[in-house]
Amino acid sequence: MPEGRPAIIDIHQDEVLTGEAVALDVQPIGYFLRALGVLIDMFVGVVLLVLFVLLMTWMLDLGLIDDSTMTIATIGVLVFVMVVIPTVVETTTRGRSLGKLAVGGRIVRSDGGAAGFRHAFIRALVGVFELWLTVGAVAALVGAFTPRSQRLGDLMAGTYSERTRTPRLPETSYGIPPQLEEWAAVADVARLPDRLARRLAQFGQSARNMEPAARSRVAASLAAEAAAHVSPVPSVDPETLIIGVVAVRRQREQRALELESARVSALTAAVAAAPRDFPSR
Repeated sequence: MPEGRPAIIDIHQDEVLTGEAVALDVQPIGYFLRALGVLIDMFVGVVLLVLFVLLMTWMLDLGLIDDSTMTIATIGVLVFVMVVIPTVVETTTRGRSLGKLAVGGRIVRSDGGAAGFRHAFIRALVGVFELWLTVGAVAALVGAFTPRSQRLGDLMAGTYSERTRTPRLPETSYGIPPQLEEWAAVADVARLPDRLARRLAQFGQSARNMEPAARSRVAASLAAEAAAHVSPVPSVDPETLIIGVVAVRRQREQRALELESARVSALTAAVAAAPRDFPSR
């Protein structure tokens, strides 16, 4: 990179850039799941309001309160249910209300960090208009035209709903292809960028289900990216190269972890066996 020129970082739609200039691969929750979570939260609020109305009506019939007291209490409960409860719940649970737990979502900041009191309060305050006063019509309309299904409160607070419940990927065991065994013994395979390593692993899991033309095209593209981190580059087809690179990296990382674990165990044993001499006073 020429000196004095700023670095250009390619940020994809499903990535967010943190304050440390680290791109995080995240998955926003879908529009319909987001709407379902909001409906669950609003249903809980409606149930609380109905219970309050029944209680206050019973107290009014018994003469325990008068009409003016009931009016003041009604306003207070509306504020409590629509603003205070959502703010407290999202602040204490770090963005996870009952509806979001049900659909596997969590409110986070636009940079991927945990949302705080300010974000929850703004979302709840704006939610009085876009959720309660308009019966969710404004939230539904705005969410349909934003990339991460953000409602108006999210846009003003700088938040969105992140997916926390993702399907578990099947375990795949990579072995070094026979034609690359001699190469693997002497090859210099540098640590792969996290995004490239994920793409290589995902290709190995889904290659058998791909169309032949697409499989060859994706393999050639990934092999070209992986070759920049390999020396020497073996003369094999792109898919074999991908399998070999992933296998070598996994074996070496596993070996490094085993050596580190052995060193820690030996150090722990040495410390436990060492005599403890305390100075006399």
